[in-house]
Order: sequence, then C-alpha cells, then structure tokens
Amino acid sequence: MVTEQRPEARSYNVVTDSGQAYRRNSRHLRTSKDEDLTGVVEKVEGDDTEETVQKDNVHDRTVVAENTEQGNRTRSGRLVFAVPQRILLICLLHFSTCAVGQTVNQRTLMNIVRNFENELFDMGQYAVAFRVEKNKCQDSNYDVTLLDSRSVQGELAWVASPTEGGWEEVSIMDEKNIPIRTYQVCNVMEPNQNNWLRTHWIRRGPAQRIYIEIKFTLRDCNSLPGVIGTCKETFNLYYLESDSDNERYAHESRFAKIDTVAADESFTQVDIGDRIMKLNTEVRDVGVLSRTGFYLAFQDVGACIALVSVHVFYKKCPLAVRNLAQFPDTVTGADTSSLVEVRGSCVNHSEEQEVPKMYCGADGEWLVPIGNCLCNPGYEERNEQCQVCKVGYYRSLSSDDGCRKCPLHSYSMKDGATSCDCDKGYYRSETDPAAMPCTRPPSAPHNLISNVNETSVLLEWSPPLSSGGRQDLTYNVVCKQCVRDTQRCTPCGDDVRYSPQRLSLRSTRVSVHQLQAHTNYTFQIWAVNGVSKHNPTPSKVMMVQSKDITRHTLSLFWDEPEKPNGVILEYEVKYYEKDQNERSYRIVKTTSRSTDIKDLTPLPSYVFHVRARTAAGYGEFSAPFEFSTNTVAAPVVGAVMSSAVLLLLVAGCVVVLLLILIITFIITKRRTKYSKTKQTEEKNLQPGVRIYVDPFTYEDPNQAIREFAKEINTSCIKIEKVIGIGEFGEVCSGRLKLPGKREICVAIKTLKAGFTEQQRLDFLSEASVIGQFDHPNIIHLEGVVTKCKPVMIITEYMENGSLDMFLRKNDGRFTVIQLVGILRGIASGMKYLSDMSYVHRDLAARNILVNSNLVCKVSDFGMSRVLEDEPEGAYTTRGGKIPIRWTAPEAITYRKFTSASDVWSYGIVMWEVMSYGERPYWDMSNQDVIKAIEEGYRLPPPMECPLALHQLMLECWMRERADRPKFSQIVNMLDKLIRNPATLKRTAGDASRPHPSTLHHAPSLGSVDEWLRIIGLEQYRENFSSAGFCSLESVLPMSHE
Repeated sequence: MVTEQRPEARSYNVVTDSGQAYRRNSRHLRTSKDEDLTGVVEKVEGDDTEETVQKDNVHDRTVVAENTEQGNRTRSGRLVFAVPQRILLICLLHFSTCAVGQTVNQRTLMNIVRNFENELFDMGQYAVAFRVEKNKCQDSNYDVTLLDSRSVQGELAWVASPTEGGWEEVSIMDEKNIPIRTYQVCNVMEPNQNNWLRTHWIRRGPAQRIYIEIKFTLRDCNSLPGVIGTCKETFNLYYLESDSDNERYAHESRFAKIDTVAADESFTQVDIGDRIMKLNTEVRDVGVLSRTGFYLAFQDVGACIALVSVHVFYKKCPLAVRNLAQFPDTVTGADTSSLVEVRGSCVNHSEEQEVPKMYCGADGEWLVPIGNCLCNPGYEERNEQCQVCKVGYYRSLSSDDGCRKCPLHSYSMKDGATSCDCDKGYYRSETDPAAMPCTRPPSAPHNLISNVNETSVLLEWSPPLSSGGRQDLTYNVVCKQCVRDTQRCTPCGDDVRYSPQRLSLRSTRVSVHQLQAHTNYTFQIWAVNGVSKHNPTPSKVMMVQSKDITRHTLSLFWDEPEKPNGVILEYEVKYYEKDQNERSYRIVKTTSRSTDIKDLTPLPSYVFHVRARTAAGYGEFSAPFEFSTNTVAAPVVGAVMSSAVLLLLVAGCVVVLLLILIITFIITKRRTKYSKTKQTEEKNLQPGVRIYVDPFTYEDPNQAIREFAKEINTSCIKIEKVIGIGEFGEVCSGRLKLPGKREICVAIKTLKAGFTEQQRLDFLSEASVIGQFDHPNIIHLEGVVTKCKPVMIITEYMENGSLDMFLRKNDGRFTVIQLVGILRGIASGMKYLSDMSYVHRDLAARNILVNSNLVCKVSDFGMSRVLEDEPEGAYTTRGGKIPIRWTAPEAITYRKFTSASDVWSYGIVMWEVMSYGERPYWDMSNQDVIKAIEEGYRLPPPMECPLALHQLMLECWMRERADRPKFSQIVNMLDKLIRNPATLKRTAGDASRPHPSTLHHAPSLGSVDEWLRIIGLEQYRENFSSAGFCSLESVLPMSHE
C-alpha cells in the first residue's frame, strides 16, 4: 500500500524499453517496501484535470494519479471518486484470449484482483475501480521461448571465464520482490579485459532463426573518475552451434560473433541516488541455424554492466482461419525476407474452390491469403465456420451468398436444405434458379376467334386469365384435319404455313395459309410456360395389355397412373397402323380402364397410346404399345427407338442440306463481292456486323461483365513482375496457362486493395468493353478475375509497350513503308470499331500498343469522359486528363463524339508516327491549340513525310466532320500506297509540280517477291503465294479484305 507521498512536484526521467526518455511533472509514489513504481509515463489532459499514468511493464498494471478540484465526475467512461487526498488509484487489468490456444487462468486473474482489493481498500481513504478488458487477438504473431533467465528457479550456473574476477552471478529482487538471477561485471579500472560468460546448451527445436532479447544496465564511463582508456560502454554477443551438450567448455575462438551491443542509456551516480534504473533492451537475431542446439556467450571488454535478463525465443505465425481455410501455427523461415508457404485445410462442411495458401512472414505475421474454401450447399459462413441452414432456409450452391429464406410458394422441412420444395400445385422448371418462387402452369386461352379467307384462316384469342406467375408465356398451335362425322383425324401436313410461326408464339394471333379447300380443320391453342410439363395432370399410364384378339377386334386394359393427381374423369386411346407412323390416327374415349377396339384390318400391327384426364386436363400419352390382330401383346420399345432414330436421321439430313445451301450462298456472295474490289471505298455496313453494347446501359453492370468477359481461375495465372502503375493499381506481366491450351504471356491489371464497389465496376468496365471486340488490331481480352482478390483484368502481352515510347526509342530506324504498315493496322482496328458503332474518344499513340511482331493494337477502352470548363481544358476521365490537342473541334465545343471525331484523332496519330513520337503542337498551351485550329492552322508535315500521307492527315483534319474520310476509305488509301511504294517517294519538300506516278500505277518491278522485299514485308511471301498472288497484276486489285 502507499505509505509515503511527496507533495512537491519534481522532474524526473523514466526510460522505456526502446531507450526513449520522457520528462514529466508528477507526484512520485513510493510503496511501503520503498519500491519505485517506474515504467512508461503518459500524460493525459482533460478539462481541469491532468493525469500522470505509470505502467508497470511486467504485469500490465496501470496506476493513475489524478488531481481534481471537483466532486464526483465521469471522464472517458471511467467513474472517478473524490477523496480527501484528491488522489485516485485505478487498477486496470488486461488479458487477451487468442485463437492460437493461449488462455488466461481465470482463478489466477481473480487472485490478482483480490490482492489489489485487500491492499488498497485497507487504506480506507482511497476508492478503487477495476476494469477487465478482453482483447481478441487478430492472428498476431507469438514467440516461443527457448530460454528465459527470469523464469529459472535457483542459480543459472552459466560458465564464466575466468572463473574469478570476471562475470559474477548475483541475486536481486525485481519490482514484485521476487528474486531473479543476474550476472554483472565491473572491471573498469584494469585494461585489456576479456571476460566471457557462456549459457548452458539451448535446444533449437524447429526454429531456423532465433531472437535474443537482452535487458541490461550499463554505467556511464564519464561518471567514473580515473578510468579514461580502460572503461568501455559495449559488450560482444557470440554463439556456437552444437548437436549435443558436450561443448560447454569449447574455446572462445570457435564462437561466431553476432554483434557488438551498446547501451542507449547509461546511468550515473545521480540516477542511483534518485533510485532510477535506466534499463536497456536490445534484440538480436541469428540464422540460418542447422544443428540441434547452440550456446550463447557474452564477452566483456571493460564495461560496468549488469545482465538483468536474457530471453531467447523464435517466432511463429499463429493458428489462423482465413477464407474458411485453417492454417496451422508455423515456424518462420530462416531469412529475414523468407516466406514460408503453408497450405490450409478447409474447415468442416466446406470444400476447396481454389487451393488455400498463405505465406508466413519472418516477423510471424501471415500475409494476404491466396485461394479459399466455400461452405458446402446447405451451409453458410458465420464467424469463419460453416453453419447449417435452418428450417425454412436453403443454400443451393457453394458460390451463393449465405442461407436464404425459401422463396414464395416453397418450403424446407429440415436443416441443411440445398433447395426448397414447391407447395402443392406449384412447380419449378429445370432452368429456374433456386431463388425463384415456385410457379404454376397458365390457364387456358379464351375467346378464340377464327376468320376464314379462302384457303387461309386468321386465329385470334385472349391471353389466359392466369399466367401462373411467370413471364415466359408462349402459345402452340395444333392443327388437325378431320373427316366429317367421324372420329378420324390426321395432323395437318407440312405444306401448311403459319405466320409468324406455329410453336412458341408470343403474340395472340396467327395466320394459317395453304389450307385445302372444302376441308374440315380443327385448331387448338395451347398456353405454355416453363412449368407446363409439370402440370398437375395424371402421370403416364405405364402398362397397356390386350386380350380377346380376333381378326377385326381386340380388347385393351391398363393400370391406373402411378400419380393420378386427382379424380380421373376419362381415358383417351389413340391408335394407328404401324406403317402410318401417326400420320392418320383414331381416338377412342372411355371412363373405365379398358375398351374394345373394333373395325380393325386383319393382319397389320397397330400402335396404341393411352392417357388419362382429370379436372386439371390430360396427362401425357403412354409409351407406344404394339399389338397385331393375330399376335399377343408386346410393348414396342424397339419401335420407339426405331422411330426416334429415323426422325433423327431425317432431321440430320435436313440440317446438312440447309448448311450446304447456306455455305453455297455465302461463297456466291463473297465471289460477287470480290468481283467489285475495283471500287475505291466501302460504302455500306456489311450485314451481320455486331453492334457494340454499352455496359453502363445494363441495370446491373455485373451482368455485362459476366456476359462479355470470361472468368479465369487464379491458379492458371502466374504473376512475374510489375511493369507499371495505373490509377486503379499495378500493371504486371505474367503467364496464363488455361486447361488444354499452351502457356502464353499476358498483361495483368490489378485493382488495389480498399476499393469501393463503384471503383470495382469502373475498373472492370474496360473488360466488358474489350470483351466485345475480336480483331487483330484490337487488344485481346483473355479474361477477368472477380471472385477473389485482387480483382484482375488479363489481356494479351504487348512486348514493345506504347507506340509513342516505342517510336521515340527507335527514331529513324524504320522505312516509310513500315510506318505506313503501322498506320494501316491502326486504321483497320478503328474501322472495326466504327463498324460496331463504337466511338473510342481517346485515340492517341500512347494508347496504341505494339507487340514483338510490330503489330499495333488499339487499347484503353475503360474511360467515360467529361469536358472540364478550365483554361487548359482537358477531358477528365476516370483514368486522368486527356489533352485537347488530340480531340476534334466539335467534340471540344459541343461535346459531340462520333467516328468522325475519331478520324480527326487518327490524323494526329499519323503525325505522331511520321514524326517518331514527337508531341503534337509542341509546347503550345491547350488554349493556343484550340485558337489556332479555329483560325485554320494545321500541323505541318514531319521531316521526310511523304506528301500523300500529309495530304491524308489534312483530310482527317477537315473542319466539317462530314468532309473527313471514313476509316474504310483510309484503309483503302493506305492499301494503295503500300501496293504502290513509288507514290511515297515524293515528300512534302519536293517541287509542287505533279508527280507522274499515281495511285493506280504499279512500279516497274519484276515479281511479287521483289515488291515485298522493297516494302519490308518479305516475311509474308508464303502468305501471298498460298493465296494465289503470283504476279503484280494479281496484286493490284487487292483490297484490305
């Protein structure tokens, strides 16, 4: 208990384990045993209150001395009582429970609390409050002790050399009056000290790297008179590996030095008088250890030092559960930078989605997990466990979110349901997701009206009164041709035509044509939805038998359906001669489970089908049963198969015939098209070209991602290095190995951690755009990773990077024809985008990527742009600002982006290519660029730029967007220039007189091979030869197609 108080305020230092000193004004408290309460001093300020908090570092006990002039008050959630001395002692006990199995002995904890109560409450004038806080360990590391000198009972008995006059073992009392063993030496008056102290043999265990924590005090040499030159303020730390405890007296020369240890703080005589112990704490680590154990040694070279404690330990990453995978506690690696790969095991009731792995860092902390487990169907994740879904809830797929409540008209009767059963009379189709409510078949259409016109009839009807709760309602038309006054009906022939169609009608009207005159027809309109085949009608009749067979009659009988689903009102028997194959059949109805069939033809075989009817309607017909007027009954299983095979063969022949007709039509059209290649431009959009779909028009943008981008398993991806940093995260190069395909190089864009859902959608929007494109001059999307972190976009890898940087690195190295080839590839890609009605808006050389074959591909599709009203007006995008100098005037002024504005940008790209990546408009400001363009200024031709190319640039920069060429025309122009290299020899600096060469005349070359060699495209020699281009005359009509 506190027996002495010093009312005067005094200044003193308290040193933490890290060696930092804090100076505070406080009251000095002394215990009855004259023991200083030293430790970390914190200053807490509040309204009219100042607290000085001293923390005992050993027992995590906090003593608070508070001065206040007011009565009872509450601050920071702690109840403060006024006492006569105006001093309040609040003891806060903290304990932690960790997932690694370390627990707190509750009885020990209560004994500590009880001791504090007895000690402090006996004072009678102090109020004490206790607060116990439970802090959950968040997978923090923990240390495994190999040696702790403070915990050793009795003498340490380490080996000192020399045995006399060197290190001496001394017993002292710690702050709890518990005796501990220490070693000290203080031979500062004598020179050339070499005092060694060795520990006993320490078993290494599984550790590969160990840590040595040394707590010691050291005397300041300057405070000792007459020791200059002999007094030291350091000591040395050594170790020796050994497989057994047989080298305790090994020579010092065999020990390896770990480090020279110096003190952050040293004490003086004044500190001794003030009872201040300046305790130093130093930690050193050693690795890689390979033997069974080791010794530690301390060498004194003339210091006055006391080893208060030595703690030897190694680090472990604790037992942890991440992504439903459990990882065992793991010893860290041997190097400070090493990572130990640990494979996790799925918790109960879960399964691997991707192999769960984590890396244990050298500091004992787990790094970001890779892979994960998913709870099995019927279980959901709660608190890193898979817990069963309760009654009334279900979970159908491992990839689903948590357990869901059974949808409308369904139920589950047990725990762990993977789906909910439908209520009676409700059904779920095979394609319905488990989350969809159960529905019913529709009711019958009504108000059927017919309008006959010669050999055609128009049928109209009203929709069913009930759609069954579904949106997939369609109608089927059944046409029968019946003989008047008989039950004999046959299906309408294939020559009858239906408009728009006979099956799966969406509208409530249909026209039937090419009917026969003076013939009776019966039409039935069936309303159908996704669960119509689950109609609560009777199930099939399973067995039909015959008896009393004669030449013209036979009797049939059958069993009731296994599931009548109600009261059976009647049965319907359909029969026909086997050779007729249901082209002409008869119907007999009966209320019993038997009937007599009369007026049969002798000898032929007949096929019979039976079905039952309830108030809900007819069930399905039974399987066919074949009987002959002179044989016994035999189910016609083989006949069913034969009929099915025959139908399949007929259908297959029809399909093959249609394919032949379609292919013939396409070839004919293409030949017709090729015969028109002398045309100078492409005027019309080809039929069948895909149209771009804006992902942001989807109500759920994730649906666009799923529709246009393929999900890739992270196990197929190997990241190799970082090649850039973008707004959303890092850009890496790596490899992709999909099952059944060869490994390829890819570029990987990653989304940095801490992203919002909107940032995720913005990041993935580029993938949903690129995924719609398939062209050799458009960057190709391999797929995305969205189901785990980090989110990634994987595209093909372009080895030479962006076009502008590539040109600057290779200034002057390419021929003009090679540069035209680069421009032709870009134009071809832009023509493809234009044909798909996609406007790029940010076409620039920096957004063109170049691969190892010098193929250029258009990229950067992930931006949505807003024009800022600022002097340097630039387009603000989610990826940064786009300079005005690439943008068409109408896009700047009126925010009007079209393919024509992309053509303007393409002209700037042409200028960049021909100038080898020079900055357009040089150092002009954006405002000056806008003003100059409005006044008619256009970029001059780059050095040695062919006149034909600069003329094409100027056409791209026409003020009126309607006057600019289309990308299809640009491709044709560049193709002509490539086929006629002579037209590229005239540069903008030549005389202005007309050049005799034109785009329509080929140079005087001997062969196609020679022409390809001149234009630098000789690697395509085999392509031209295999395509039949063997002479220059055959090359001239070539187009970009």
